[in-house]
Amino acid sequence: MHVVVIVFLVLIVGSLASALVFLLRDQGKGRRTVHALALRVALSIALFVLLMAGLASGLITQRLGS
Repeated sequence: MHVVVIVFLVLIVGSLASALVFLLRDQGKGRRTVHALALRVALSIALFVLLMAGLASGLITQRLGS
């Protein structure tokens, strides 16, 4: 489960970085920035749902540091 969360976080940061690059290259005139940010939001929601499902199913315990 730790690996899945780390992969999601890397994808979220990568999508945010690509949105910044698209914003700078297109100077705000393209739709690529919007699509990259929408992907980031979708990944963030998916990660939240995954974490809540893991907590509900017992894959993730409430203890910190384990």
